[in-house]
Amino acid sequence: MSKDYEVVVGLEVHAELRTQSKIFCSCSTAFGAEPNTQVCPVCSGFPGMLPVLNEKAVECAIKAGLALHCEIAEFCKFDRKNYFYPDLPRAYQISQYDMPICQGGYLDIDVDGEKSRVGITRAHLEEDAGKLVHQGDITTTPFSLVDLNRSGVPLLEIVSEPDMRSARQARAYMEKLRSILLFAGVSDCKMEEGSLRCDANVSVRPWGQRELGTRAEIKNLNSFRALERAIEYEAKRQMEAIEDGEELVQETRTWDEVKGVTRSMRTKEEAHDYRYFPDPDLPPLRIGRDWVDMIRSSMPELPEQAGQRLMDQYGLSPYDADLITQSPQILQFFDETIKLHPDAKAVSNWMMGDLMRLLNQNGMEIQDALVKPALLAEMLDLLNDGTISGKMAKTVFEEMFASGKNPQTIIKEKGLVQISDADALLPLIDEIVNNNPKVLQDYKNGKEKAFGFFIGQVMKATRGQANPEMVNKLLRERLDRE
Repeated sequence: MSKDYEVVVGLEVHAELRTQSKIFCSCSTAFGAEPNTQVCPVCSGFPGMLPVLNEKAVECAIKAGLALHCEIAEFCKFDRKNYFYPDLPRAYQISQYDMPICQGGYLDIDVDGEKSRVGITRAHLEEDAGKLVHQGDITTTPFSLVDLNRSGVPLLEIVSEPDMRSARQARAYMEKLRSILLFAGVSDCKMEEGSLRCDANVSVRPWGQRELGTRAEIKNLNSFRALERAIEYEAKRQMEAIEDGEELVQETRTWDEVKGVTRSMRTKEEAHDYRYFPDPDLPPLRIGRDWVDMIRSSMPELPEQAGQRLMDQYGLSPYDADLITQSPQILQFFDETIKLHPDAKAVSNWMMGDLMRLLNQNGMEIQDALVKPALLAEMLDLLNDGTISGKMAKTVFEEMFASGKNPQTIIKEKGLVQISDADALLPLIDEIVNNNPKVLQDYKNGKEKAFGFFIGQVMKATRGQANPEMVNKLLRERLDRE
């Protein structure tokens, strides 16, 4: 980014764990319920209510830790993190401070072929806060409402080392982390629903300096694009401030997506400002090695393992393998399609090209698409045997995506059958050549553009339904006879 300064980035990622109930009570964690309908005296902070730890949340944390090569603690505890905010009903958050459940892992990333390893400092369990819903505007009296449905939802906070040196590396880390959590089955990672959120710690320092610069923490980044843009802006802002002689202060900032800038929220609190102390209502947690070993033995295939399998078994490139292992649902789609149509590269090309394009345009996940593996495989069979051309296949695929119809049905409805019968094409080719003597003479004089003209006329006359390879062969033979 700069020849004078090095960017240093560390990320704190909050992943909502995939449990049916909250971390310290039995209230539902389902997304989208009416405000304050999934609350009880425990998660709404009534005095005297005692928390009970959710075993499933601990299991998810262990799975995530194993997937990230962390050490799983044999002994950990919960602490109270004290601060006041309207959506925190007890005025403290139950978290883990000095004895987290997971420590010392790593995650490998690849940006433009340059591989690097990002250390994982720790991953700890904590409860989520509630949500403020702001109402009114400058023309009315503004006010805020509190929704406690989210209060007490189990989170795993994953804290990286400050090992990233660019916004692109940070994005690659976040994308890789999301895929790992999805494959491990510990979170649905729906950033649009807030179940995966990220805070970015950004600082800059002169090249060659070992000491870290003054950092700013950018809060609640909920998309890969926002993460990358916010880091790029903040790094540039800090460099310009230093060049202008300003003294940077450690602070918390927010990202304005519309204006593309970060804004100061408050000066950054230190750990002692939260007055951490062990939660007296929750006993320390001992994690038996037999339980960890049992979870380890039942771990599903993770992205790196799946990617290596795709390269070894089907000869896919690292790039294709990386794209297919973005989520377990994408990988499952590929695996099911390849059983029916064994051309791995063709399946990968259609999935990563047209299918992903249409999913992104419609804001959909692959598991929600009307196109299923059997339909894609059948369409590729029809493309292979010459029933339809590549151009026709794109039309068929878009209709399959929109309607979920069988490709044979779409071909009949739209009259898309490719003409591959030489007896049907030869008279048409003769007619076009005979009707264009000047172009024929140009071809004889070595002008290759004339050949393209004849191809275009045949395709136009057949409304694009002629088999291009056959037209090319038959036309070349016809012209060479001249």
